[in-house]
Amino acid sequence: MNQHQKGSKKLLNAWAFYDWANSVYTLTIASSIFPIFYSALFLGQVEKNVAAFGMVFKSTALITYVTVFTFLVVAITSPVLSGIADYVGNKKNFMKFFCYVGGAGCIGLYWFSLETIHLSLLFYFMGLIGYWGSLVFYNSYLPDIAYPEQQDSVSAKGFSMGYFGSVILLVINLAMVMYPNVFFISDNLSENGEIIETAAQVGMRYSFIMVGLWWILFSQYTFYVLPKGVSKGGKVTKDVVFNGLKELKQVWIQLKQNLRLKRYLVAFFVFSMAVQTIMLVAVYFGEEEIAWGDDEAKTLGLIVSILIIQLVAILGAFLTSRASSKFGNIKTLIVINFFWMALCFYAFFMETPFQFYVAAGFVGLVMGGVQSLARSTYSKFLPETEDTTSYFSFYDVAEKIGIVIGMGIFATIDQVTGSMRNAILFLVIFFLAGILLLFRVPRTESDNEASL
Repeated sequence: MNQHQKGSKKLLNAWAFYDWANSVYTLTIASSIFPIFYSALFLGQVEKNVAAFGMVFKSTALITYVTVFTFLVVAITSPVLSGIADYVGNKKNFMKFFCYVGGAGCIGLYWFSLETIHLSLLFYFMGLIGYWGSLVFYNSYLPDIAYPEQQDSVSAKGFSMGYFGSVILLVINLAMVMYPNVFFISDNLSENGEIIETAAQVGMRYSFIMVGLWWILFSQYTFYVLPKGVSKGGKVTKDVVFNGLKELKQVWIQLKQNLRLKRYLVAFFVFSMAVQTIMLVAVYFGEEEIAWGDDEAKTLGLIVSILIIQLVAILGAFLTSRASSKFGNIKTLIVINFFWMALCFYAFFMETPFQFYVAAGFVGLVMGGVQSLARSTYSKFLPETEDTTSYFSFYDVAEKIGIVIGMGIFATIDQVTGSMRNAILFLVIFFLAGILLLFRVPRTESDNEASL
């Protein structure tokens, strides 16, 4: 095939189209249907415990620990794999590998059961690492295929395509769960005719297959158009393997010369671990801690909450952008962290579905802008350098390690105390620390230089 020129419309569209392909994972698997399905496996149990890895875990703590382990693997391996991919010029093959691993993991969730918990968790691990692993190489393509003045618009286009694509499939999947008879889905019966799973649960299993197939099939256009990469020649040596880690070390050394960037990164590391933890456990919290009445009302209520978050997030991103342009990035981030802190207090006391809907609305409002504003603030604080890739690699690794720490603490408190309410309240400490650290960030470069 012909090599498309950098900045060409076809190349940019093909890159953005991968968002359409992979975003179904985050919305259906990570945020909505899988958490509901996983919780349904423990219906009728007084104590929702599961035996795995030679121990007995609280159900929500187990899935959180597996998530923590996955992010730790991504944080450790992504700099190494990125360095190898850049050197040998085959980042597309790495991206394909993680895409197929993730898609296969989603399909494998069809067979998820407590009886085969270790294999089931392996499928969950494959989906999660496939998504985040492929994202490392997907993001690294941006400066290769788009000029600096194109990058903001094409990145936003990818986000928009991902949102619309994932919502389309989610609506279909939700229809399968809420009206399974329309899709000819019946209850799963045992040999003596007893219902093992409801038709809604069987519909959820089929939705996992649809996510995996959607992800793999729609990504083919992206893989067909994107360039393979430019090889630097030679063999992959020990130095090449650890080049990514060496670059991270160099960024750390350079941060010591930039007080504003260093202080901001520390603040981001602290508040981000709490933000990401809430976003990853929100549905599990709603399923366990809210009095829905019955299982059907619970499923419907959680679905409504997810849609509220998705819709309000669009408004939140717009308002955050306007606020940052008027009041500045740091002041806006401080206010957003106060909102998150208040939400943690509110979540500790909420019990009714209506209270959960209110919380979902506010989560969407502050979730929609905090991630994009945090990243753009980091970008604005970067020194004059052509090596932005290393700086953003450092940023991504810091974010993943933050998730590992935040979710690890959350899961431990949940496991030890038996309540996710105690764990969510503990996150207040991180938001408060993040606010205090943001106040210490120099507002201007002159303040930064004067402080050095």
